[in-house]
Amino acid sequence: MAMKAEDIETMIKAAFPDAKIEIKDLAGDGDHYAAKVISEAFRGKTRVQQHQMVYAALQGNMGGVLHALALTTAAPSA
Repeated sequence: MAMKAEDIETMIKAAFPDAKIEIKDLAGDGDHYAAKVISEAFRGKTRVQQHQMVYAALQGNMGGVLHALALTTAAPSA
């Protein structure tokens, strides 16, 4: 069972209301996505911490309904 890009964006946006989010379906199968998430919440956090925050926002769907997500995260540029 695949996950829609809109559902991924909604879950991330719920956790990071200020986020700018871009999601691409890499294989056209709804299982392999790339996401770019820019949020002030990431400022001062390591890349690993930022990714963990996004995975937490996905509420356990990572590795299940959502098979693969290539993440790019960052705080907004000054």
